[in-house]
Amino acid sequence: MKLKTNKKVATVFNNYPEHIKDKMHVLRALIIETAKETKTIDALEETLKWGEPSYITKHGSTLRIDWKPKTPKQYAMYFQCTSRLVSTFKSIFKNVFEFEGNRAIIFKLDKDINKEALKHCIKAALTYHKVKQFPTLGI
Repeated sequence: MKLKTNKKVATVFNNYPEHIKDKMHVLRALIIETAKETKTIDALEETLKWGEPSYITKHGSTLRIDWKPKTPKQYAMYFQCTSRLVSTFKSIFKNVFEFEGNRAIIFKLDKDINKEALKHCIKAALTYHKVKQFPTLGI
């Protein structure tokens, strides 16, 4: 799998507060790892959308990650709100993750992430246009 990275993404990661950097790097690593493990993904683009690290594949839906000063005790993974992604995640992982409307999975700074469950969500987003016809998006 080929990773194409916009150099400006590193600046965003470097500007996160020290206690947030590791959390954001974990999300980034999970996205890249999931893309590498997914046979149908041959390229992943890491860029900025709305100033946030964003990840795009040929047949996927844009996935963004960020921490915001206005909600300092949490960080999030954002999905296209017009997709079925978050509503599907809510039905499958309602006892695993906290959600924000139909657009995000919210992570608390003081809680561990269920990485295996999150990888299923990441894969669904990165392959969305190939799995959107399935009731559970291939999860």
